[in-house]
Amino acid sequence: MGRLTKRAAILVLPLALAACFGSEGDRPTLMGGAQAGGPQPFPDNFRSDTLALMRTYLNNPVGVREASMAEPVQREVGGRQFYISCLHFTPRESDGSYKAMRERAVIFVNGRADRVVDRTTELCAGAVYAAFPELEKMTR
Repeated sequence: MGRLTKRAAILVLPLALAACFGSEGDRPTLMGGAQAGGPQPFPDNFRSDTLALMRTYLNNPVGVREASMAEPVQREVGGRQFYISCLHFTPRESDGSYKAMRERAVIFVNGRADRVVDRTTELCAGAVYAAFPELEKMTR
């Protein structure tokens, strides 16, 4: 990658992440009216909250394979600090087949799972994964 291209990528990344969240005026509150400003509490129920969110995120939550999850860590997203937990998993496709493993990040707001992000390169850099068998055992 050329020097200019790397510099451009570094400058564009924060803008791209900010676009995922919108501006303060676009989204003043998140998940049930909870305020997103200020220090974020550690998501004590991150595993069960992630399961509930993934049940709605996946078209078919049955048959997930090779699931692993990283402990939540604080990362800057859209200029604010949030707890992020990264996931690796292979979902069952609609035709019953399995394709490539996916990496997703779950963003927690006020200690609760708020959304799943698929652009994880920076958010999940250096994540340490451990088995997450509960994701593999999901039912409809």
